[in-house]
Amino acid sequence: MIRNLSFRSLGRMFYLVDPRNEIFETIGDVPDYVTEVMPLFCVIMMIELMITRWKNKDYINLSDSLGSISQGVLSECSRLLLRGVPLAAYIWVYNNWRLVTLPWDSVWTWLLCFIGVDFGYYWLHRASHELNILWAAHQVHHSSECYNLSTALRQSVLQSYSTWMFYLPLALGIPPSIFLVHQQFNLLYQFWIHTQVIKTLGPLEYIINTPSHHRVHHGRNRYCIDKNYAGTLIIWDRLFGTFEQESEEVVYGVTHPLTTFDPTNVQLCHYIHIFKTFLEVKGLQNKLSVLFKGPGWAPGKPRLGSIEDIPDVHAPQEKYSPQLPLWCKLYVLVHFSLVTVAFVDLANRHASMNQVTILCGIMYCMLSLTCFGAIMDKKFWAPLLEVVRCILYFTVDFFLSSTASSYHILIMALRITFLFSALLWSFHLVQVFSVKIHKKTE
Repeated sequence: MIRNLSFRSLGRMFYLVDPRNEIFETIGDVPDYVTEVMPLFCVIMMIELMITRWKNKDYINLSDSLGSISQGVLSECSRLLLRGVPLAAYIWVYNNWRLVTLPWDSVWTWLLCFIGVDFGYYWLHRASHELNILWAAHQVHHSSECYNLSTALRQSVLQSYSTWMFYLPLALGIPPSIFLVHQQFNLLYQFWIHTQVIKTLGPLEYIINTPSHHRVHHGRNRYCIDKNYAGTLIIWDRLFGTFEQESEEVVYGVTHPLTTFDPTNVQLCHYIHIFKTFLEVKGLQNKLSVLFKGPGWAPGKPRLGSIEDIPDVHAPQEKYSPQLPLWCKLYVLVHFSLVTVAFVDLANRHASMNQVTILCGIMYCMLSLTCFGAIMDKKFWAPLLEVVRCILYFTVDFFLSSTASSYHILIMALRITFLFSALLWSFHLVQVFSVKIHKKTE
């Protein structure tokens, strides 16, 4: 049973499914495919890591990958709290304004929805690059200077709440349950195309979105800007004039790279930039243009900005990657893994939890990810915040968990780990302050 589920889950990531097995009558019947494949994501990323090490390539950077996964965890956190919000408008339009009632159990309805969702995604994605207020959310996904499978997990917390309207035309006939299936499949398909391991796929390059096509989309070379918006089918880019073939080696990231692994900063930085620019420009028309024209627009510029204003970069380019000692890397990796496992468990069991428990779990995840980002950024306050985080876990767990449970060995191991971690960083803080005091007295 588990083996069959694994193969079915793998097939869903490539849209290789039997439609008859993925048709559901109601929203409540539709599986949470994204949560289901989380363990599979980890397995495939490990395979990619082994291949890159075998080929002696530097496609993967630990800090960058952990930063990408952090954004994915934050995105899923918002989905746990507000899962039904983006879908609510679709359901309302379907219940009140649909023009036809297509049969939910028809394979033809399922296939029509596949085309419709992918077409809607193309325009959603294109708008997210061409409208500054939407780019503020989408830039999170493009902020990595690396390109590997972990980059696919670098998702915005806010994007799904600002782009839901692009799918509303489908609600005029497509049942919400079928739409929800394809919305998830479209997202899952885009995981595997975030890799440099696969070069080209021959004739399939003409029809489907591939790693080669999507590498161009993530590039900040001038020839890559605003190209290849496809989700599953690349035919939309070929039809609407936004297709570009991969040629020169791609330099990844946004045109003005971020220099932080702080998850909150990555999520909100462009909103802050828009707000400041909105206040600075004069006149209502210019203020509206800041919101609804391209991210490269400025007074006197074309709607999408000028390509000459884009830095003319070529590979290789230096990437943001503060050097950490080996012990520090191992520490972040171990604790990040613990938080990720805990979050996956929370995601799997959240339906049986109350909102307060879910909210507390999410807040601790956010605190942990902030700590890890600060450590990787080498912020001076990172050790102190990490001490607080470890003591908080130890204290709460000590009073709420019982060692009489069947998991008492695991509970004790975690308590010892967090207590040792708090002592480690406390000792580190004492050393740092001792050095500073010694320097002042010299």
